[in-house]
Amino acid sequence: MVLLARIGRVFSVALIALAMSASALAQSVGVPPPTAAAQPVEAVAQSIGFTRDVIPVLTKAGCNAGACHGSFQGRGGLRLSLLGFDPAADYNALVREAHGRRVFPAAPEQSLILRKAVMTVPHGGNKRFAADSTSYRILREWMARGMPGPQAADPHVARLEVTSLERPLQLGEQMQLQVRVVWSDGSAQDATPWVLYESNSDRVAQVSSAGLITVRGAGRAAVTVRHLGQVAAVPVTVPYAALADFPALPRQNFIDDLAIEEWKKLGLLPAGLATDSEFARRVHLDLSGTLPQVDELRSFLDSSDPDKRSKLIDKLLDRPEFVDFWALKWADLLRAHRRSLGDKGLRSFTSWLRQALRDNWPADKIVRALVTAKGNLYNEGPVAFYFVDRTPEDLAETTAQVFLGLRMQCAKCHHHPFDVFSQDDYYGLAAFFARVQRKDTKESGAFGGAQSIRIGATGTVTHPGTGQVITPRTLGSVAEVPDANDPRVTLANWITSRDNPYFARNIVNRYWGYLFGRGLVDPIDDLRPTNPPSHPALLDALTRDFVQHNFDLKHLLRTMCNSRTYQLASEVAPERDADGMFFTHRRPRRLPAEILLDAINQTAGVDEAFENSPKGTRAIALSDPSAASYFLDIFGRPRRTSTCECERRSQPDLIQVLHLSNSEKMHAKLADPAGRVARLLAANQNDTQIIDELYMAALSRLPTAEERTNVARLITAAPSRKEGLEDLLWALINSAEFVFLH
Repeated sequence: MVLLARIGRVFSVALIALAMSASALAQSVGVPPPTAAAQPVEAVAQSIGFTRDVIPVLTKAGCNAGACHGSFQGRGGLRLSLLGFDPAADYNALVREAHGRRVFPAAPEQSLILRKAVMTVPHGGNKRFAADSTSYRILREWMARGMPGPQAADPHVARLEVTSLERPLQLGEQMQLQVRVVWSDGSAQDATPWVLYESNSDRVAQVSSAGLITVRGAGRAAVTVRHLGQVAAVPVTVPYAALADFPALPRQNFIDDLAIEEWKKLGLLPAGLATDSEFARRVHLDLSGTLPQVDELRSFLDSSDPDKRSKLIDKLLDRPEFVDFWALKWADLLRAHRRSLGDKGLRSFTSWLRQALRDNWPADKIVRALVTAKGNLYNEGPVAFYFVDRTPEDLAETTAQVFLGLRMQCAKCHHHPFDVFSQDDYYGLAAFFARVQRKDTKESGAFGGAQSIRIGATGTVTHPGTGQVITPRTLGSVAEVPDANDPRVTLANWITSRDNPYFARNIVNRYWGYLFGRGLVDPIDDLRPTNPPSHPALLDALTRDFVQHNFDLKHLLRTMCNSRTYQLASEVAPERDADGMFFTHRRPRRLPAEILLDAINQTAGVDEAFENSPKGTRAIALSDPSAASYFLDIFGRPRRTSTCECERRSQPDLIQVLHLSNSEKMHAKLADPAGRVARLLAANQNDTQIIDELYMAALSRLPTAEERTNVARLITAAPSRKEGLEDLLWALINSAEFVFLH
């Protein structure tokens, strides 16, 4: 084989001249004349491109997939770039590496890349295509015509144009996708046979390797289309039922209008409106992370004011607990921790963040302050942003994911397989932070000296593949940054621009996810085009409204909470929309660790003692996420090591159940001599009054008649009245109705 390979590398012009023309080849196998992109053989009489023609064959066959030769370490000695993102490296691997033994242009049929693909010699990847396939003929013709490599002037894919499904599909229906590739030189061809297809929900819609969609079940799926670094998504909607006469549903703002439109398409009817007690508990926990106090709850329930829900929302937005709770969320997102900031730096950051939320800074002002921060960590809170992450690459990843909802990590090593971002985009974003410098000002502090951030005169980021210095670039274009200026100002201007396609959309989607338990795009920090929203028009409308109101976060929350969609009743076991994707009901979710601990303490009438914090400090107000608390640890508080929202664990487990039901600490809270039960007994209230207050404190409602009867039996059967009431409080705190937000 080595001798044959050497012969192949010095093949003669005469052998090339003997190659079949494209038309003759097509006639010999009975293939209809195809377009250049769909069937690249058509163009070989004039030219054949490695990037345009060969890479799609390798990609469609799976050769450069992550599970095969596209993995980081390659397979069987051959390493290709993932999905062909680096044609030059792929050309070198196929033609020049291994002494050229993989290709044999003098007799292409004897080339290893063909013999292994059709399994005439053993191949760990099994058979990839047949000897009479178009893929085989393309590779054979490419070798016969001299194995032309990628050229700098070669056109690249500008965009993909994919069949849009203008109507919902029905169960069992099939639909063939058509994909058109538009090249940078303005030409366009059919690429349907060569793109990669993938459905994000085979339960709803399966898609074949040829792009044929088959409907399997009701709901919504997205079919991803990938080709030469470009991606697109095709939403597939399958109604749950055909409702000829969709009822006129009540609405409270534009959110309801757009939600109703989706329900009509899907044949879904929403749940009814939540009761006042359900709404009060829900909105208190969502906006302030705190259960309603019994007295204020009674006042709300007794009120006949038709606007009482809106007024309660406004009241909660101005509560101190609102600041505590949303500061906790932002601190989680920005990973504020003493390990990176020290005690003094952490206090500086959290104090600044609380003040910004207290003063209702708009989102663009908060983000601008963080991105352009400089000065002393102990005096300038936003400077903490540059001590959590310290390298330009880490700062770029955090900036993209937190402020834009884009997961750029994949693009660090290769073109993003599910997005349009390249390594140039990744390192171009990192280049904005290349001149950031940290300085020890020799002041006393947690690190032996207060730390400051300044912008140096020099600093660069280089591309790991080419070694070239990368110019700062916003996603998709090179940025103009005057040398005398701080490059981060240019970045902040772009991020917070009203025209930025990511920033406002990301904030809106995150806040929707915080309130509804699921984003319009889910996961809420993954806004790639191949992960489309469940309600596209609603997300667009909310984004426009948010921008028009100058990125006002309280306005955003107020708008969402005032919608009827937010105020729908919960359903534990819905017959349709089971995962809550279409927001036809409130899907119950477990209370986050800090909220649950505060709720237990408030219901029991006791205070928590946290290390280095005043007695009575609420868990949602803790500035130090490493404060010792076995409860918070087992219930999933994040360690703030990742920008992913998934770091906070919300799944129930046996340890949590045992702690709530059996721990000595829980028993001590219920039986505390200064706790709620003890105070109610000392006030000489009767059983009915005490039972009502315990239900109101824990569940924000009065007991039903059946519950009153059962509770009376419980108290009577207990060794003492006090123990019976403590048992009742234990049962309420351990109930799903208490532990879940609904």
